[in-house]
Amino acid sequence: MAGEVDDIFDYIIVGAGTAGCVLANRLSEDPNIRVAVVEAGRRDDWLWFHIPVGYLYATGNPRADWCFKTEPEPGLNGRALNYPRGKVIGGSSAINGMISMRGQAADYDHWRQLGLPGWGWDDLAPLFKGNEDHFLGPNAHHGKGGEWRVEFPRMTWPLLDAVRQAAGEAGIRAVEDFNTGDNEGAGYFHVNQKRGVRWSAARGFLKPVLDRDNLFMITASHVRKVLIENRRATGVVVTGRDGPRTLTARREVILAAGAVGSPQLLLLSGVGPGEHLNDKGIDVAHHLPGVGGNLQDHLQLRLIYKIQGIGTLNTRYHSLLGRAWMGAQYALFRRGPLTMAPSQLGIFTRSDARQERANIEFHVQPLSLDKFGEPLHRFPAFTMSVCNLRPTSRGTIRLKDNVFTSAPEIRPGYLATEEDRQVAADSIRVARRIVGQKALAPYTPQEILPGPAVPDEDSALARAAGDIGTTIFHPVGTAKMGLPSDPMAVVDARLKVVGLEGLRVVDASVMPTITSGNTNTPTLVIAEKGARMILEDARA
Repeated sequence: MAGEVDDIFDYIIVGAGTAGCVLANRLSEDPNIRVAVVEAGRRDDWLWFHIPVGYLYATGNPRADWCFKTEPEPGLNGRALNYPRGKVIGGSSAINGMISMRGQAADYDHWRQLGLPGWGWDDLAPLFKGNEDHFLGPNAHHGKGGEWRVEFPRMTWPLLDAVRQAAGEAGIRAVEDFNTGDNEGAGYFHVNQKRGVRWSAARGFLKPVLDRDNLFMITASHVRKVLIENRRATGVVVTGRDGPRTLTARREVILAAGAVGSPQLLLLSGVGPGEHLNDKGIDVAHHLPGVGGNLQDHLQLRLIYKIQGIGTLNTRYHSLLGRAWMGAQYALFRRGPLTMAPSQLGIFTRSDARQERANIEFHVQPLSLDKFGEPLHRFPAFTMSVCNLRPTSRGTIRLKDNVFTSAPEIRPGYLATEEDRQVAADSIRVARRIVGQKALAPYTPQEILPGPAVPDEDSALARAAGDIGTTIFHPVGTAKMGLPSDPMAVVDARLKVVGLEGLRVVDASVMPTITSGNTNTPTLVIAEKGARMILEDARA
């Protein structure tokens, strides 16, 4: 904590990830409001937090990542997955793929149709636009001068241009902007970078305002529990370098620890399914069955194609001269492969003709590897990762024990429904159809994963999806918004925890259903709206 202060605040924000950074900025604009933001990680003072390709080094590194793992997943044929979550100011925006993606207008209109006023596309579009500093703005869809920098990628690849052309030959139109409300089409992703440097939520929203006298950032401090007295949250217990301490909230405790951290902390605080809490030896402060349920994530199927006659990052990576040139490009010009997001080309389309809108997303990469953190393959290749944008499978976050430092039990429930297995099978078919077009024929693509031995049959393709599927790091929904009539609702439309006072959840966990695309930008806008509602309620 900067300076000697007492431990009484108006608002205590738990988590300095994407949502926490926005909340800290917006709530501390009023100098009469004392705000504390508590982060278990540390400052982003490591080089690889800022060089875009640093996600390769940050993911799976305890300096940057909570290093969670799922339980063995039946839908993945018994495999367990690494489940990265950022552990640093900026949270997962400091280690993610930097893709700027709002989703589809129909995602948010569905939330409104569920009975959640103020959460439709027309309600949120001004917030998406209002905090942007977008290279296309100002225009009808994008803003200029805001804190959230969005740029066109600083490197393109002829191979990806060929894939985009192949998508066109397969009937998928080319688009220049995925963020107008309808993202169906093929184009280059826009990225959260500024002149070749990662633009995290900490860099955009938190660090510029840390000199405010009323804002206090507490790092390397783990929140053990929320204190609840007479059905009201009164503060939190924090353990840091100097041992445990109690922080008091005069107005509200705001959980912004993400779709894993926020439900875990609610459970540790005695808020959640009573039977589960009793089983873990935790006193039930408030029985709330939905806490930790409704987990949704985008499962990506990584199809790999070996090619020839055109450059990929694989060949550059394994060349000493190529690696030296990549370093020089970045050092001198902030360009080249070190500026690359994990995926550059996006394709949104429908897995079959019955879909009313795009329901699958491809992340196309001019590289291949067995898994992130391992070396690239020595042969030239590209990856066609495809995910089901609106899975019907649901999972859970639960406690393994009542120790606050223990990792939670994560069961995403991938491919648990017949519908999701069908979409997975059809997604592989779509990938094969795109790769089979004339635009890619000169490069003789050969399928390495799942491989030509997997026949074009639903059951075989669904099983192959279980063999090659992995998370694309988009968990949401574990403290869902809902109506009083919804027994699984954790927060109401104003993000207040149902049945308690002085406690809100403001992060990706409140999504009732997952958005149709990458989830960082939607999380940011949830925080924008959440901050406005918190201030409105304080004035009421």
